[in-house]
Amino acid sequence: MEDQARQQLQSVARASGLVPLRTAATELLTSGVDLRAVILVEGWSDQAAVRATAQRRSRDLTAEGVAVLAMGGATNIGHFLSLFGPPGLGVTVAGLCDEPEVADFCRGLDRAGLGSVDSADDLARRGFFVCVRDLEDELIRALGYERVFDVIAGAREAIAYRTFSRQPARQGFSTDVQLRRFMGAGSGRKIRYGRLLVEALELDAIPGPFDQVLDAVRPS
Repeated sequence: MEDQARQQLQSVARASGLVPLRTAATELLTSGVDLRAVILVEGWSDQAAVRATAQRRSRDLTAEGVAVLAMGGATNIGHFLSLFGPPGLGVTVAGLCDEPEVADFCRGLDRAGLGSVDSADDLARRGFFVCVRDLEDELIRALGYERVFDVIAGAREAIAYRTFSRQPARQGFSTDVQLRRFMGAGSGRKIRYGRLLVEALELDAIPGPFDQVLDAVRPS
């Protein structure tokens, strides 16, 4: 990493009031990666899933100079683009977002000088890809319920899921909603399943946005 880039990251790591941005800068400074590109994702489970997909595809992102960074929510996209995009370090930037957050990403890219962006198609042309509903929904649909239940059982949480799904407050919801809420409940569970579900997929069943965002930062 060039000295100027390291100094800029050090400044952010010390002074930024945005915890996810400060965390990302610190992570990069200690990783030893020769930064060439970043993949911006909304949260830690997305980060785990993208990293797991890269491993499944035999991609060494560190060797390629690629960092996968969790932004702590879609509304932080502008801050991350200011640091890593054209206004800042100027590295290649790609990303994933959930369908409900398309508008946040469009505004962020537009304000960062990446051109007028007002649709998922516009985002894709700039290396940002949309998960239908969200990342967990993509993975659940790709695996199917039976395989997802196998993953939960393999994680020794079958009883925990049955208990969760039988609670009165959970009745009347579809299986996919119950699964997504189960994965979002409990410390670290969502991150764990972001990785486990990708690892359980056949290679030809990996959701398109996961492969597309990795292709967007592939070395030329």
